[in-house]
Amino acid sequence: MGARVRVGATLLAGAVLLSGCGLGGGDTAGEDGGAPVEFTEQELAWEECESGLPGSECAVFEVPMDYDAPDGERIEIAVKRVPATGDEALGSLVVNPGGPGGSGYDFVDHSPYTVSEAVRANFDVVGFDPRGVGRSTPLTCLDTEEIDDLLGTDYGTGRGADDLADLSPEGLEQIEDTSRSFVEACEENAPDLMRNMGTADVARDMDLLRALLGDDRLTYLGASYGTHIGAQYAEQFPDRVRALVLDGAVDPSQDQLSVSVQQATGFETALRAFVEDCLGTTECPIGERGDTVEEGIANLEAFLDEVAVEPLDTATDDGRELNKARAELGVLAALYTESWWPRVREALTDAMEGGDGTGLLLLGDDLYGRGDRAEYENSTAALMAVNCSDSPAPREVEAYAEAAALAGEESPVFGPTLAWGALPCAFWPEEAVAPQAELNAAGADPIMVLGTTRDSATPYAWSEALADQLESGFLVTRDGDGHTGYRMGDDCVDEIVDGYLLELSVPEDGGVCAAALAG
Repeated sequence: MGARVRVGATLLAGAVLLSGCGLGGGDTAGEDGGAPVEFTEQELAWEECESGLPGSECAVFEVPMDYDAPDGERIEIAVKRVPATGDEALGSLVVNPGGPGGSGYDFVDHSPYTVSEAVRANFDVVGFDPRGVGRSTPLTCLDTEEIDDLLGTDYGTGRGADDLADLSPEGLEQIEDTSRSFVEACEENAPDLMRNMGTADVARDMDLLRALLGDDRLTYLGASYGTHIGAQYAEQFPDRVRALVLDGAVDPSQDQLSVSVQQATGFETALRAFVEDCLGTTECPIGERGDTVEEGIANLEAFLDEVAVEPLDTATDDGRELNKARAELGVLAALYTESWWPRVREALTDAMEGGDGTGLLLLGDDLYGRGDRAEYENSTAALMAVNCSDSPAPREVEAYAEAAALAGEESPVFGPTLAWGALPCAFWPEEAVAPQAELNAAGADPIMVLGTTRDSATPYAWSEALADQLESGFLVTRDGDGHTGYRMGDDCVDEIVDGYLLELSVPEDGGVCAAALAG
């Protein structure tokens, strides 16, 4: 499931956001029931952060690389907090923006916008970089040029006879080699860490953080992939749940390629909303007022076909051109939040009318963490490692070709990329992959699942499914566009979330906001 779209963004290099394994550790666990005693006896040595909101504090703590071998290698987890603005805090609100690979550490700096004033007054807002991410002990696999090649791979349009991608045996071999090379690079650079990147371990790290913060129970806000961290936490530590808001949920019961197809459907819905909005403006590069959405999408597809054959020049100094795959990423950025729609329209105008691919290229860079233009953050490595660790994936390349064709029927623009992007998981070490499992968090206090009806990255059906799977789950619905629901302009949703976080209030009708809007 991160400037980039970091407010509840799911980064995509394949739609593989599923469940992890259960709690391990056996007799190594301390009295805390999670991490061994020597870890729970650490102290967070808070210091003024080098950057961030005024008054923010930063610290580092250690966790076992492998919870089943706690006497072995340790890794570091970087954490940041912004103290409550009120006089008496209720405790800590731990936050995560999604990913996998999103930085909770950086997400804290956005707290004036991502949580309400009332929540900030009553909670220290705390974020951490999950294992393998950012300022925590990082997982690094490919260098910048190699990630450029990975993200620039053209997987085809999925539109049958007019498909411009080379899906001959040689073409399939090239796609397979690209994916296999990613896994081999992880194996060479960080063989132990890559085997311990699953969400179940992230949840255990978060429970250790909860203990070090001095909170008896966890209060948590997780967006997109962050919902899976929260659901895993509730599964392993149901008696330590105070309040969990799981916003833009991932469905942990789905296998990876099923998720690819379903996610394609979500992006197709979001694309149609973007195109409809564009056609209603005075300057829309993919059509004019009066055109149908189908005509606008057809014009966009024609443009993507053109850059597949003749990539556009860009003003970057690294030699990259705008090919079809990179143009898709630029358009994809628009589908996370409506606030980016004007920027994507401008970038499409530059490309389609001026032959300049820079705007779309930079939008894709922002989405995948090439923020300083010189190199990527390690979010792409973390994304793949977590996705491939969290549930089984087919080992035959043919299965991905079939999924790409099916996803292409649901979303000709994005479907094939979503399916083929999961191919590295076919080569991930099998001993590092968790079994498929549903999560029910039996015994936990009420858990809020918040779904948006036209969510692009995490289809609304996933929120419905997770709320059903969780024994104490209840669903709140935002009727709208964009990714995630809290602090997205719906006062009804915000009031329900705040009431739950502050007072543990559970609405009798979780769908009240959708019902009110529909009326």
